Amino acid sequence: MPSYNRGFLSGSSPIDITDPKWEIYLVVQRTDQQGDINFKLIGFAAVYRFYKYPDDSRLRISQILVLPPYQGQGHGRHLLEVLNHVAVSEKMYDVTVEEPSDYLQHVRTCIDTLRLLAFDSIQPSINLAVLHLKQGKFSEGNCRLQLDPSASVVEDVRKNLKINKKQFIQCWEVLIYLGLGSIDQYMENYMTFISERIKIDILGKESDTAGKRVIEVPNDYDHDMTFVMFRTQTGGEAGGAQIDKTQTNQEEQLRQLAEGRMKEIKLVAEKVSSRRV
Repeated sequence: MPSYNRGFLSGSSPIDITDPKWEIYLVVQRTDQQGDINFKLIGFAAVYRFYKYPDDSRLRISQILVLPPYQGQGHGRHLLEVLNHVAVSEKMYDVTVEEPSDYLQHVRTCIDTLRLLAFDSIQPSINLAVLHLKQGKFSEGNCRLQLDPSASVVEDVRKNLKINKKQFIQCWEVLIYLGLGSIDQYMENYMTFISERIKIDILGKESDTAGKRVIEVPNDYDHDMTFVMFRTQTGGEAGGAQIDKTQTNQEEQLRQLAEGRMKEIKLVAEKVSSRRV
C-alpha cells in the first residue's frame, strides 16, 4: 500500500502501520475463473481515529485514492458513503477530511447535501432562510447572522449525520440555493449572502482582529482543539487567502472569490438535482 501512496498522492507520506488508530478501507474486484479466485485492487481510503475529549472519537479521512483505470465509476463516492455509515453506526463524534482536493470536496459536498435533504428536522430552518432571502429582510452587514443555521441545528446535524460544522455550512449554502429554485430575481440577495460570508471569513468580523492569526496545531487527541494565536508584524494574514489592502483591489478580489464560490454551488446543485429525479 505505501507504494501506491507515494506513487499517486502528491505530498503524501507512508502510513504508520504500527499505529492501531489507522484503518484502511479497500475497494476490490473479485474474479472467479474456473475456481481460481483473485482480487484486484480498485481503490482505498486511509482514515485515522482521533480521540475526542472526554469519551468520543473523530474519524479523519487522510487519503482516498481510486486507481486511474477505475476512476469516474463511482468508487470514490462509495468509499465516502461507507465511511459516513461507519461514523454513524459507531456513534463517532464527526467526520473530517485532511486537505481534500477540489474534486474530493465536490463529491463530498454532493453526498452530504443529499443526506441533508433527507434529514427532515432541518427543513424548517432552510425554509425560513429561503423566505428571508426571497423577502429581502436582511441588511448587508448582518445577513450572515440572520441566514446561517442556529447552533442547535448545527449540533443536530453533527450528532445525527456526523457532518462537522465547516462542512455543514458549505452544504447549507447549496441547500438555500436549491430552495430558491435558481430564480433570477432572488440571485442578487443570494450573492450578497455569499459575498458577506466570504468577506467575514477572510477579513474577520472586527477591525481589532487585524494582524492576529490563529494557527491550528494537530495533536493525537483532538486536532480541532489545539491552536496558537499570534500577531504578525505587518498586521496582515500570515497565510491562507491573501487580500490586497487597497480598497478597490480588495473589493475586486472578494468579488472574484464570491463568483468562484457561486460556480461551485451551482455545480453541486446541478449534480444533486439530477440524482433526486
